[in-house]
Amino acid sequence: MKDQTQVTNKNAKNSEVNTMGNMLKTTPLNRWHRENNANMAEFGGFDMPLWYETGVKNEHLAVLESAGIFDTSHMACVTVRGNDALALLQRCHTRDLASLAQGRCVYGAILDEQGHTVDDAIVYCIGPGDFMVCVNAGMGATVTAHLAGHGKKLDVVIKDLTGKIAKIDIQGKNSLRILKHLIQSPEQVFDTMPYFSFKGHMDPAFSPSSQVVLTDGTPVLLSRSGYTGEFGFEIFIAPEKAVDLWTDILGQDRSYNVIPCGLGARDSLRAGAVLPLSHQDIGSWKFINHPWMFALSLKPDGSGFTKAFIGDKALLDPKDAYYTHAFVGENLRKVSSGQKAQVFDLEGNLLGNVLTCATDMGIGWIDQKIISITSPDRPEGFVPKGLSCGFIRVKSPLEMGSKVVLKENKRTLTVTLVTDVRPHRTARQKISNFI
Repeated sequence: MKDQTQVTNKNAKNSEVNTMGNMLKTTPLNRWHRENNANMAEFGGFDMPLWYETGVKNEHLAVLESAGIFDTSHMACVTVRGNDALALLQRCHTRDLASLAQGRCVYGAILDEQGHTVDDAIVYCIGPGDFMVCVNAGMGATVTAHLAGHGKKLDVVIKDLTGKIAKIDIQGKNSLRILKHLIQSPEQVFDTMPYFSFKGHMDPAFSPSSQVVLTDGTPVLLSRSGYTGEFGFEIFIAPEKAVDLWTDILGQDRSYNVIPCGLGARDSLRAGAVLPLSHQDIGSWKFINHPWMFALSLKPDGSGFTKAFIGDKALLDPKDAYYTHAFVGENLRKVSSGQKAQVFDLEGNLLGNVLTCATDMGIGWIDQKIISITSPDRPEGFVPKGLSCGFIRVKSPLEMGSKVVLKENKRTLTVTLVTDVRPHRTARQKISNFI
């Protein structure tokens, strides 16, 4: 669900003012990023790290081979509480939340009446009538206003917690092995924790806060989720505790080689996992006909939805609908994104444009098959050269396996449409595999 890396001030290493003269927001870790020579840029109104001295490639590979940590404190959280909280979210979120159990979370989208994406969002069920909605940078006020507008006659209290919660994510197969040294009673915490579940709460006023407590007594909300496609956790914590947790993670056993990762690695990992970047791969067009149909409450036969929600009728109307397809390239060469990067068929007919084009540095072609650096069947001595990957948006559906041509100025790339890119991802594996 993460926003695209739209940098408007790419060389703003020594400035916290954007090109419009506006002060940028900062996360609690901003000083750490700058003191550690992160390449900073504006993103979503925040001064955020793009990459560190290690570089995007090493950050990307660290997540695949061990673990990496991300400062995602620019993300926003909105709480929705009250007797009608579930009813409001059922109306405003694309997933059917009726059976969402306490301690579970789910990914979907918030749409307008036209079926266009206001934002994608993960809904956390804290308890009966108590939910938290995690949205993208700068979207807290927008989503709060959207929910409030549709909840005027309902028994519900909506609060935008922008700036009141910090968030640190640790992703990669060694995430648990690192975290178990930093929390109290790790055996209990990690005993049962399926994919897209969470425990604890960052506010000590809430009873679940005692479920996950750091060794210094700090309560956190620990969610077994993420956006890299790899096993890992998202950690919600009080802002004043964020720097301590960040440095404690980096100070763990050096053999883990856990390193900080910026927005560049986030984008490349996410594209390789066939996950969208908000407001780039999903946005002001209908949220339908894409690789993320699991984010809709579709009936098993695809004839409609299991519930009514804002935008549902528009999604079922094929008029003005686009088709989003994932692709993978022949090597690491890539084009940029947007309207200037166009998509053509092999006969030269214009089909659409490129939404995202990144490079997954952990994969390569072997005998017409994509192999990951983590694939158990990789050849001995396999060194991934990296493959471009991402998403295109076209007006008519295309067959998987088709080849299309991406063009940006004089650069031309032939890519193949696929349903998946990086094989053998670890996000959904049993937690017992990582203890």
